[in-house]
Amino acid sequence: MNAISLITAVIALLFAGGVFERYRQRGGAHLLAWSVGALLYGAAALGAALLSLDFSETALKAWYLGGAMLAAPWLGQGTVFLLVRKRGVAGTLAAGLLLLSLLAFELLRAAPIAGGGAYNAAIPPDEQYRVFLVRNGLIIALTIILNLYGTITLAGGAIYSAYLFWRKQVLQQRVVGNVLIAAGALLPASGGASVLAGVADWHSLSLLLGVILLYAGYVVATRPPSEKS
Repeated sequence: MNAISLITAVIALLFAGGVFERYRQRGGAHLLAWSVGALLYGAAALGAALLSLDFSETALKAWYLGGAMLAAPWLGQGTVFLLVRKRGVAGTLAAGLLLLSLLAFELLRAAPIAGGGAYNAAIPPDEQYRVFLVRNGLIIALTIILNLYGTITLAGGAIYSAYLFWRKQVLQQRVVGNVLIAAGALLPASGGASVLAGVADWHSLSLLLGVILLYAGYVVATRPPSEKS
């Protein structure tokens, strides 16, 4: 089994559990959205780990749906809930994202598998989707749109938050935390580009480093001000 993907899955699921527990205690739509995004991140990494053992249509589609399509936008949606104060805007964007997520799920569920999905150990898990998953134009377009939304809202929102706290010279742990979150959001995006460039090994590592930075950034940013970094 791909050890990097398995470790990524464990960290992401711990991240999801920690954020959801905070949501259960305090409420907050941003925490719920982040926990959903982290859960999808973990499911995708687990799918990649399983694909390193044998081909599985379910694992492949879970990897693509969670990792390539939905994890980033749901994490980004959490940032939208946190930063956008105008009444109704964040909720409307969340409703649109939910509809697109349901559409993505249905499109992936119905997507055919080429060649019967014959397993080939020489094909890395992160490249199997290009060999086996038959993606139509709508799936490809939706993947691009969702990733753009996720990267812009998550990384952009974190950079903006870090700047605000830095400018005001308050809550410096949130400056550090948001810088880590921004870096954690950008790393998987660079990994996705590496797959297209044929460098799949970096993709798995970028997902691991990305979730570590996201989790660390979340922990630092939510640390009470009285605690020392």
